[in-house]
Amino acid sequence: MAKRGHGEGTIVRHKKTGKWMAQASIGYDHEGKLKRITKYFETRKEAQDWLAKVQHEKNTGQFVEPDRITVAEWVARYLETYVKPKVRPTSYSNYHDALRLHIIPAIGHIPLQSLKTHMIQDFYNQKAETLSAWMIHRIHQILNGALKQAVRERLIPNNPAEYTVRPSIKRKEMAVLSPEEVDRYLEAARNDRLYPAFLLELTTGLRRGELLALTWDCIDFAKGTLTVKKSLTRVRYVEEGRTRLEMTDPKTESSKRLIPLLPEVIQELRRLKKKQAEERLFFGQAYQDNNLVFAQENGKPIDPRTFDRRHKAILKKAGLKHVRVHDLRHTVATILIQEGENPENLRDLLGHTRTSTTLDLYCHSTMEGKKKAVERLKAVLSQLQ
Repeated sequence: MAKRGHGEGTIVRHKKTGKWMAQASIGYDHEGKLKRITKYFETRKEAQDWLAKVQHEKNTGQFVEPDRITVAEWVARYLETYVKPKVRPTSYSNYHDALRLHIIPAIGHIPLQSLKTHMIQDFYNQKAETLSAWMIHRIHQILNGALKQAVRERLIPNNPAEYTVRPSIKRKEMAVLSPEEVDRYLEAARNDRLYPAFLLELTTGLRRGELLALTWDCIDFAKGTLTVKKSLTRVRYVEEGRTRLEMTDPKTESSKRLIPLLPEVIQELRRLKKKQAEERLFFGQAYQDNNLVFAQENGKPIDPRTFDRRHKAILKKAGLKHVRVHDLRHTVATILIQEGENPENLRDLLGHTRTSTTLDLYCHSTMEGKKKAVERLKAVLSQLQ
């Protein structure tokens, strides 16, 4: 056999099996020792072809060193190392759930270097039978990100998830209340201890977490304004296996905003502050003073889930359809747009970064709005007068 150049590898015939063994040098380990990979073939030609392929990949920078890490192991490492440090605990928990509940049972056992596009596509297709398109896109976001990082680290030559097809996300029409229904809602909430919170929500469009995180220093009674500084969220920690209420920064920088308040809202907030002073005296040392605008009778924060239950009770009392607390925010935006409000003012009120987000997500067509649009045509077309 012709002598091979340095680093080109060797081919020898195994005495016992008769197979051809090919060895290729692939670099050095951290101690400076030469690393080799070995494969066996039925014919010498196959061994030569494999060596030539390895040498070509090394010369062109495409060679990927064999690794036994599985998809489950790599995606878990990716989330822990690259995702966790830059996202909120709630987001990390959601990503980890997607890995644990969906990715690992289906393709987690597959060696990372054996994962193919058709395997991922089959996985997505099967999940499409039971999961929403939005959830499949979340799974793809995780898997695609992990595989991109694997390419950067030379664990795989390319990203097999890049070539998959996912179902289209169809935006659901969000439920909102009409102005008449808002009046019924507020009337039903009138005697509730948290009436000021629901009134404030329906006159500002705050996010639930922003509303429950308000402290009295956020309210300027003299100027009649409110400043959004924090958000109250129930965060689940994967490692601890439990949840806890936390004050976090708002969703984006645009979420930190100054909002004008109606005189009626200011009046209700003054009454609430006086009521809290009475509660503080009643509970004495047992009162937990967190300076919260909306708190339990003993001063503790209101759990978002508790606030949701109060909201549902008000809907039931008013005889209204089910809408989420977040849909009250949609309601504010929809009513203001239908009344001709400048979208940029609405963007700043809701704390969005882009006006397009406000128009795409929070403004909804209604039959009443469409009737008004048709009536405007009648007003300007002379033949219809």
